[in-house]
Amino acid sequence: MIVERPRDLMVKKICAHGFMIFFLALILFPFLVVLSISFREGNFSVGSIIPQNPTLEHWWLAFGMDYTRADGTVVTPPYPVLLWMWNSIKIGLIAGFGVLAIATVSAYAFSRIRIRGKGAMLDGLFLIQMFPTTLALVAIYAIFDALGEVTPIMGLNSHVALVVIYLAAVTLHIWTIKGYFDSIDTALDKAAAIDGATPWQTFRYIFLPLAVPIMSVVFVLAFIGFVNDYPIASVLIRSEDKMTLAVGSRLYLNEFKYLWGDFAAAAILSGLPITVVFLIAQKYLVSGLSDGAVKG
Repeated sequence: MIVERPRDLMVKKICAHGFMIFFLALILFPFLVVLSISFREGNFSVGSIIPQNPTLEHWWLAFGMDYTRADGTVVTPPYPVLLWMWNSIKIGLIAGFGVLAIATVSAYAFSRIRIRGKGAMLDGLFLIQMFPTTLALVAIYAIFDALGEVTPIMGLNSHVALVVIYLAAVTLHIWTIKGYFDSIDTALDKAAAIDGATPWQTFRYIFLPLAVPIMSVVFVLAFIGFVNDYPIASVLIRSEDKMTLAVGSRLYLNEFKYLWGDFAAAAILSGLPITVVFLIAQKYLVSGLSDGAVKG
């Protein structure tokens, strides 16, 4: 029997909590610096961590409203940040639900339906996912540039084209959901078949309710990836009114003028949709990442 002395236990707790506080402070420090820059006067990246004369000018402009300075100067928003954020949310939600639907149906088929060459197809999906999409930017540009001559909705500067490209991220999520489906006891399938359920009914009424946690994980991961994407969106989207927030924020840092304060406010706003989605789905995330579908 191991006997732990109270003093040693207290020292270990203090060290553990101290390390956790230090680790969190280390992670949050860059965020606090960006937050500080968003409240400073002017558009400077250097200065005190605690702003000397804090101002809401950059936040006012980020929300698309004019700001009147103390000297009477009226500053207008340089870019439509809220429109960019809406574009990011819209594309992220549509592409996220599309990836979730395709990945869930495909994962069920690979997990429960006998398909000739299933192993080779799964290995092929895994190999495809090893190569980042950015390696295909030239091919993606050429393909959608040619499609734009046939139908503009599938060409460059189109949100539909961007969503279609994002659907290619389904390969890794098929593996993720398939692993979850594989953990479900096959007795459920047999019981449903005995009761006369078709494969679709088994999928709809048994597997989907059990897969809600892992589906939440997949959707959150996909949504975060789509909202934060820069390389693909920067190649396809050209006009300012159709840019996503990740692409549009780059306009604040051009070769003629660096608007660090405005950029910092827009950067913090970009995390708002991700935070909201995470808070909504957080009760499913832990169970989706750690638990199986059947518990004893």
